[in-house]
Amino acid sequence: MTTIPQNRLNGQVALVTGASRGIGRSIALALAAHGAGVALVARDGSRLTAIQEEIEARGGRALAIPTDLAREEAIQACVRRCIEAFTRLDILVNNAGIGVFGPLERSRTQDWDRVMAVNARAPYILCREALPYLRQHPPSFIINISSVVGVKGYARQTIYSASKHALMGLTKALAREVQEDGIRVHAICPGGVATDMIQQARPDLDPEVLMQPEEIADIVLFLVTRRGRAVIDQVDVRRAASTPWG
Repeated sequence: MTTIPQNRLNGQVALVTGASRGIGRSIALALAAHGAGVALVARDGSRLTAIQEEIEARGGRALAIPTDLAREEAIQACVRRCIEAFTRLDILVNNAGIGVFGPLERSRTQDWDRVMAVNARAPYILCREALPYLRQHPPSFIINISSVVGVKGYARQTIYSASKHALMGLTKALAREVQEDGIRVHAICPGGVATDMIQQARPDLDPEVLMQPEEIADIVLFLVTRRGRAVIDQVDVRRAASTPWG
């Protein structure tokens, strides 16, 4: 991958959901390291504050915005807070996700509603609320962190898979809708990444075959800093030496 100048994102602002841990934390740290101001969004305020302090200690700009992404009014408020603090928005990263795993017949309707609210409904609301600001500073970016289960089906992951398929549909349609506005919409579909969620979903996987969150952050950096007009709708990524969730 081409080396990215350290200050390539100076003056730009990113909003990253699920920023308190795992992939979201790595993305937030990477964007801040390259000059972006970062609005950190997740439920866990104490974790977000720690990441904000870490970014600021390195000379970066960040703001912790504790948010319940299952509530529409909370999502709208977090976008407003971002604009009030940074005055602009250039990059939206919809990373937050939850999962319910197990046989479908043992699931409950509230499981479906809860997963869909965070994994599909929240990105829809965030995109809708962010678009007026993203249009002001093209090129701007929406990066949706989907999953390999968003393009394939896996046993005991029916609800989670359905939510990620919904996110893929949102990504593909919105990319066509806003391309003339200079907004690029991408989906990243990782295989197994070493996060808390994969430990819950696939405790059988050897940690050695999993990717690290920083590898996904590198892809986000590539997408938001690359030159040229090539259209990249979807990035599928997995470890070359093995096929967990591949």
